[in-house]
Amino acid sequence: MNLIPKSSYFLFVIGLFCFSSDLSSQIYFDNASFEGIPEDAIMPAGWHKCADGTTPDLLPGPWGVTKEAYEGDTFLGLISRENGTWESIEQRISQPMRRGECYQFDLMLSYTKKYAGYNLPLKLRIWGSSTKCGRNQLLAETRFVKHNEWRKYKFDFYPKNDINYIIFEAHFADGVYISYKGNILLDNLSQIKKCDRAMLEKNDTFILSGKI
Repeated sequence: MNLIPKSSYFLFVIGLFCFSSDLSSQIYFDNASFEGIPEDAIMPAGWHKCADGTTPDLLPGPWGVTKEAYEGDTFLGLISRENGTWESIEQRISQPMRRGECYQFDLMLSYTKKYAGYNLPLKLRIWGSSTKCGRNQLLAETRFVKHNEWRKYKFDFYPKNDINYIIFEAHFADGVYISYKGNILLDNLSQIKKCDRAMLEKNDTFILSGKI
């Protein structure tokens, strides 16, 4: 019978412990690439709304959108309206993000010029809260997303309070004071991972790296 040397066994146990610790520090989204049957005014599985009038779309297909998904078969479309309203979508994350810890994640964003009249670009705002549908902390907001190709946006941040829920929200561009019909497209949310807080500057809101 072949026996595993004690040194090799020790290294194996250490490696397994590090692997398990790494997995336990990652926070997952359910249905992170917004998969489902393409349909307008539908909430993707694993997600819920926080405001009346939130009717996100699973694309491509509805509203004349023919763009291909970045990952999987479908992606999410959020719009704004001329009456000053906009759409958002929320999920309870797999485990809380703790106050003062450093975290990072990324997602793919795009925009389409053809969305049944909702054809102008928007920006994305990301909110965090300890309670469902709360907006306790503005974690991030991107610049105007006006590119038609998918681009990766990377985020580094630390919460000021424990966070259990995250809201992704379409919003009008900075400096625009007239409500308009616009769209923003989301796909392929990554896991949220812990990072080295010492590498980040301390700001009141989310720190955005690789801003496009």
